[in-house]
Amino acid sequence: MTCRLLACDVADDRDKTTRGELFILSTRVNHKTYLTTVHLLDDKKGQQRDVADEMEYDERLALFRQTRLNPFNRGDEEDGPQGGKTPPQHEARSELFSGTRTHSSDRTMDLGLAEDHFSRPMGSFVASDIEQLKLAIEECKKLILELPEHSERQKDTVVKLIHLRLKLQELKDPEEDEPNLRILLEHRFSKEKSKSVKQTCDKCSTIIWGLIQTWYTCTGCYYRCHSKCMNMITKPCVRSKVSHQSEYELSICPEIGLDRQDYRCAECRTPISLRGVPSEARQCDYTGQYYCSTCHWNDTAIVPARVIHNWEFEPRKVCRSSMRYLALMIPRPVLKLKEINPLLFNFVEELVEIRKLRQDILLMKPYFITCKEAMEARLLLQLQDRQHFVENDDMYSLQDLIDISSGRLSCSLTEIHTTFAKHIKLDCERCQAKGFVCELCKEGDILFPFDSHTSVCHECSAVFHRDCYYDNSTTCPRCARMTERKQDDDVKDA
Repeated sequence: MTCRLLACDVADDRDKTTRGELFILSTRVNHKTYLTTVHLLDDKKGQQRDVADEMEYDERLALFRQTRLNPFNRGDEEDGPQGGKTPPQHEARSELFSGTRTHSSDRTMDLGLAEDHFSRPMGSFVASDIEQLKLAIEECKKLILELPEHSERQKDTVVKLIHLRLKLQELKDPEEDEPNLRILLEHRFSKEKSKSVKQTCDKCSTIIWGLIQTWYTCTGCYYRCHSKCMNMITKPCVRSKVSHQSEYELSICPEIGLDRQDYRCAECRTPISLRGVPSEARQCDYTGQYYCSTCHWNDTAIVPARVIHNWEFEPRKVCRSSMRYLALMIPRPVLKLKEINPLLFNFVEELVEIRKLRQDILLMKPYFITCKEAMEARLLLQLQDRQHFVENDDMYSLQDLIDISSGRLSCSLTEIHTTFAKHIKLDCERCQAKGFVCELCKEGDILFPFDSHTSVCHECSAVFHRDCYYDNSTTCPRCARMTERKQDDDVKDA
């Protein structure tokens, strides 16, 4: 045990009177310094200690040494005072200031509660050090049960028990210099600097003690593991699967049965059974297969097949690899609802509303591309999180469907639609000049293709009032003009 006893004598230069002595014990535990006032001894001016005072002082010194016994002290045991003689006062005080450790052979080893278990003693550790720490931990547990409940001593003992366990873990898993980046099975592992203890190793399923253990996180799939577990990893990075195969399993829980899996985990091939012997079989609702408790932590996720076919958003239990795959796939627009389940639009009104808003935004896009003010204002960047909304109107991501169900997407997209329409119809004169006049009735205001009361010709993209367009029995006037002009050009060329 590393401890320093500092003595301060405050002397008055005028009368040379000894005012007092302050002893401070500085103990370093977990790299923090706790200063504890030990004794405040007042001496009278010009008086000498008598024999009784010396005996009391020596008893305090012996108690001090006993309660702060260092379990790592390998020095030769010293015998107590010989023949019952009391050492002189000046010798005892000198020994106290020097911090010399003394313990008798019959003295029971204490719990090491005042020991600095976070500063590595000089020399290398051997097996006996670990055994002594285990013994100290067991003794500490017994003391916690014996002490009064909720007392200060019990609380302090619990803290020391934690320190002992951390020290034991440090001895079993010594810290070594590790590279900041490691590549393994397409994982790109980055060394973490966080000291949090809220993480769990995906390989061994135990807590990562960031304070004393080195751990890594894959920047692609967020797979976390201890440094010592990296060489045992057998699961490739899920992001590679997302890059090569960006599609969902669209069958609802396609179970094949444990017998088809040979009663083994679908991932690590560990023997499993529904009875839990030798390991519990847990089914993944996404793949339909069974996994062991190491590969399946009962994590929950929204299953795309249930959303598309049943419009159901209740999270289901999935295995770890499926959870990572779904988390990486959730923002990707890979669901073409018109082909997978076109009847869904007949039963979900929100989908019809979102589809109309997306169609209007696609009609507004040409105005913004050719408008200098719109490009400077970067209006289209309001949809940068849903880039596919300005590219097509039939592809959806799983996140889109979740937001449609909750109503968030309808609110945000309506607001963006209003901002876009305001720029074209009110704020920008260039965009207003690109409007249309109904050539059938030649009345009314300037029309735009995204107005709710208009219809657009599929051939020439001319805009008309909806009533005028459907009441007109003839062809589109603009299409007729263009056809006539083309015929005249052919006659001239002939």
